[in-house]
Amino acid sequence: MSAIAVIRVTGNDAITIVDCVFKAKSGKKLKDQKGYTIHFGEIIHNEGIIDEVLVSLFRGPHSYTGEDTLEISCHGSVFIQQAILQALYQAGASPAKAGEFTLRSFLNGKMDLSQAEAVADLIASENKSTHELALKQLRGGYSEKIKELRSSLMNFAALIELELDFSTEDVEFADRTQLKVLVDYIQEVIRKLLDSFSLGNAIKTGIPVTIAGKPNSGKSTLLNTLLQEDRAIVSDIEGTTRDTIEDEIVLKGYSFRFIDTAGLRATTDTIEHLGIERSYAKIKEADIVLYLFDARKDSPDEVNDQVKALEALMPSDKLLIPLGNKTDELNEDAWQVKYSGVKSAIPISAKTGKGITLLEDALLNHVQSLRQSDTLVTNARHADALSKASESLDKVLKGLALHIPGDLLSADIRDALDALSEITGEVTSDEVLGVIFGKFCIGK
Repeated sequence: MSAIAVIRVTGNDAITIVDCVFKAKSGKKLKDQKGYTIHFGEIIHNEGIIDEVLVSLFRGPHSYTGEDTLEISCHGSVFIQQAILQALYQAGASPAKAGEFTLRSFLNGKMDLSQAEAVADLIASENKSTHELALKQLRGGYSEKIKELRSSLMNFAALIELELDFSTEDVEFADRTQLKVLVDYIQEVIRKLLDSFSLGNAIKTGIPVTIAGKPNSGKSTLLNTLLQEDRAIVSDIEGTTRDTIEDEIVLKGYSFRFIDTAGLRATTDTIEHLGIERSYAKIKEADIVLYLFDARKDSPDEVNDQVKALEALMPSDKLLIPLGNKTDELNEDAWQVKYSGVKSAIPISAKTGKGITLLEDALLNHVQSLRQSDTLVTNARHADALSKASESLDKVLKGLALHIPGDLLSADIRDALDALSEITGEVTSDEVLGVIFGKFCIGK
């Protein structure tokens, strides 16, 4: 139930069907009206008035789906919505499947497949960064670049296949040197796009940040302070956290998924040991690890040893930030003297909130430093297709080095072209389309 509901009808007979149930105050039929016009009137069914409505008329191909489309704005009563739907069904309409409007838009050439997927991402966007990424992809994003690369490669594929028609005359229409230069360039573009997937996917789903440290170092208190709510149980008893606790916050348009873990220590407690194993698993999975230590008790050497041990578990492009907690009980000079040898350590107090702004700035600076380009791959299907294209292009380069025949070279180029085409939907299967559009809501 809502103040206003919108019922959309699209297809070759859409105008005729709506004309069966809509009576305009002007007395004119919708079939006689121009596109991009709005008409006030009543929905009538079985000689009874269901509601007063506005009908917006869009004529194909200048509509979202590329077909004649009408949007009926009615009052948001669930009863009214269902009554209008039933009237439309009896007039010849059929219920839309999930994502069918956007599927029709794709099939009618109004957008490519990557743009259609961006529609779902735009609807699901929960913060500024995911909204911007989806909007850029919807407006073309890197799909235009993919089409440009595919077109260049297609030209060489055509020339090499032309050579096959003149195989007895031993001629070369495709310059192998120029082909190698092009393939090298395409590989560089694909490499940059694939490198961006880790960050793009993290921004889309929430950048994972694991909070690690010894028991009672203040990890749960830090999580609560960051979230500004009592999400995790806090106790002076060591080993309180036995499992991971996750929650999400948005900092200046970026979503960070914070994960509180069990304290790291040797233990004979079976349950606590399982929790510690999960802690190490989350450290390996995280893009950023916050290592929390007690600034009152832990020595600099102990902290540095633990930092090195944790960094050894993490890929080189991930970030570890040492956090000296409980510094509200230390003065600034004492901190500087004691921990000047701990690289990039930030003094905080999870209890009072001291230093939290510095921590948030460090998180944002890291993400922004990784965003070397506004073009980021956020879709796993696209990343898989790019990987396939790259593998095929590697074979092309090896084939050029070995001077293999044109027919074998052509086959590898075709495989690369097909992989690139999967991104934009120029080559795709009904099964893939079913999976993609099945995730949409009804009516979109």
